[in-house]
Amino acid sequence: MIKEIIVVEGRDDITAVKSALDCEVIATGGYAYGKRLLSVLKKAQSRRGVIIFTDPDYMGEKIRADLSKKLPHAKHAFLPQRKATKNHNIGIENASPKDIREAIFNAKALEIERKDEFTIQDLRRHQLVGFPGSNNRRKYLSEILGIGYGNGKQFLKRLNGFGITREEFEKGCERLETRTS
Repeated sequence: MIKEIIVVEGRDDITAVKSALDCEVIATGGYAYGKRLLSVLKKAQSRRGVIIFTDPDYMGEKIRADLSKKLPHAKHAFLPQRKATKNHNIGIENASPKDIREAIFNAKALEIERKDEFTIQDLRRHQLVGFPGSNNRRKYLSEILGIGYGNGKQFLKRLNGFGITREEFEKGCERLETRTS
């Protein structure tokens, strides 16, 4: 059983996560969740921990960002869009149990004392920003590192915020090169 409470967006997400893992799951019901749910999540955070596992789309990222501010010690689990898409519908409920388990087991916490290990120069050196195809390169590397897709600025923030080491980054870039060549 997973110790932490998994936070998803809707009922179909709850069903998908529970079919993949023995865990407790709570749905936000979208972006308009209230103070009552936040109170429950804060208590869960202090007792068991929370893993935020929202859809890999605009609204999911918006919910993640909002919850992250209010639950700074929460872990984050990410699924790439390609693993959460079925018939042009993006959502956790579309992912396979294997992909859901992998995402949750690889959940990462944002570091409270953020390190600025990586700079924009690192991203340029690996053609992750400012080059044709940078978008796809970031997409693949974010999947390899399990930090969720973002534009260049978001990607850099996540590299530093999730405490990715230089060694993890370089190994990920090596895998990226074999995947894209």
